[in-house]
Amino acid sequence: MPHLENMVLCRESQVSALQSLFGERNHFSFPSIFIYGHTASGKTYVTQTLLKTLELPHVFVNCVECFTLKLLLEQILNKLNHLSSSEDGCSTQITCDTFNDFVHLFKQVTEAKSLKDQTVYIVLDKAEYLRDMKANILPGFLRLQELTDRNVTVIFLSEIIWEKFRPNTGCFEPFVLYFPDYSIGNLQKILSHDHPPEYSADFYAAYINILLGVFYTVCRDLKELRHLAVLNFPKYCEPVVKGEASERDTRKLWRNIEPHLKKAMQTVYLREVSSSQWEKLQKDDTDPGQLEGLSTYTHVELPYYSKFILIAAYLASYNPARTDKRFFLKHHGKIKKTNFLKKHEKTSNHLLGPKLFPLDRLLAILYSIVDSKVAPTANIFSQITSLVTLQLLTLVGHDDQLDGPKYKCTVSLDFIRAVARTVNFDIIKYLYDFL
Repeated sequence: MPHLENMVLCRESQVSALQSLFGERNHFSFPSIFIYGHTASGKTYVTQTLLKTLELPHVFVNCVECFTLKLLLEQILNKLNHLSSSEDGCSTQITCDTFNDFVHLFKQVTEAKSLKDQTVYIVLDKAEYLRDMKANILPGFLRLQELTDRNVTVIFLSEIIWEKFRPNTGCFEPFVLYFPDYSIGNLQKILSHDHPPEYSADFYAAYINILLGVFYTVCRDLKELRHLAVLNFPKYCEPVVKGEASERDTRKLWRNIEPHLKKAMQTVYLREVSSSQWEKLQKDDTDPGQLEGLSTYTHVELPYYSKFILIAAYLASYNPARTDKRFFLKHHGKIKKTNFLKKHEKTSNHLLGPKLFPLDRLLAILYSIVDSKVAPTANIFSQITSLVTLQLLTLVGHDDQLDGPKYKCTVSLDFIRAVARTVNFDIIKYLYDFL
């Protein structure tokens, strides 16, 4: 379908697999389909677009909204009842308390002519929340086609793998479909597709290329990147609007947008300001730290050692590992920032975003900056875990058992300076970008 290909970009294999599973309207489809992948990988959008474009009868339910069994079952039944009674223009509210009642009521609702001779699809988004409900719910939905003897397919959408769902007692195995993360080429194609009509596609594609060059290493979420693209594009166009540069003057456009992307790295990505506040910041050329309501994290009281752990994490995130000897060893000898480094490292580490670092490097920096001796006790490790829980640090999984856990610091420079002031620590003299 050419129309469908224009609506769903870079997901051709997944769309083809789903179309094959759906088959003809009157054919029995696969009883259950489990679709998983990271956030913003297109699971919900592709599924909804495909069902709407093919005009297949379906109900879409978010398991976060339906946080109890009663809400979930009634939502499904009432939406199905609305589909079956849309021709008559009247429908009644259905109440349902147990899954056994759900099976009987489902049979009655799907007896309608509009649903009887074709496959009905039930889409459960955020399906991982089903694990918190009664033990019979997940197996029941997996075998709903068998239990009701109706042509129904249940589609589960989740961010976690099927192995985390499978009960110990066993259950009917769904068809598993994986949505991989978008590559940088995929993101370039999708974001470039949103170009404003008043500007050429090549001009907007060049802007997206710059945006991805800055943010791709720290953010691969399509929703976040699309949000950043919309917010910063007016600033990128400013020289063109004022007549100071042409659309092909890439160097001048880059010099104009670079400092504003740096501000965006510190504020919008962390959602510390609203879109209206960010537009005001761009218009008035205000320093991010002067905006009212910015950095609500600064009001969080941290334990004494947690402050030093956070400072150490920030230094590990924004300083190259090879500079640790220069900053944290007393007798490191004479180390110069050579002309070679100055020539090839013009881009600020703060503009590139935080880098991953291992736990042993974090602890080594911590021991260097704390005046008193700190033993690697359970208390220190629990405080690191607390910082991850507070989302001041991000824990990134590792691929093999030989590689330890890796972290990165997610707070802004303004915030870490505020934390450092509370313990009389001059963080600026330890940052490589400020040498």
